Amino acid sequence: MAISDVQLKGSYLEVYDSSNKKVSSLHASGLELLGVAGDFFVVQKGSYFETYDEKSKKISSLHSSGMTFRSAAGSTFNVKKGSYIESYDKNCKKTGSRHNP
Repeated sequence: MAISDVQLKGSYLEVYDSSNKKVSSLHASGLELLGVAGDFFVVQKGSYFETYDEKSKKISSLHSSGMTFRSAAGSTFNVKKGSYIESYDKNCKKTGSRHNP
């Protein structure tokens, strides 16, 4: 199922599908919403980037030390690490990188 939006409402992140129907929610305490991709969203929790599916179930996590979140789109999210842009999938597996001076 595609995610069309994730919004902070009160103390919860609410997940909406392509029909703008709320499909799940996640208590947002300690979480910062970073980006929404096609079938997952990315939050920062302490020193980790975490990915969640449309049911607000945690998929994976990635230690964010030395990384700055850039964007999420399609099936990946991008971070800046030093002078590189690195791409990761929803399972936080690195799928590529490129030099970005």
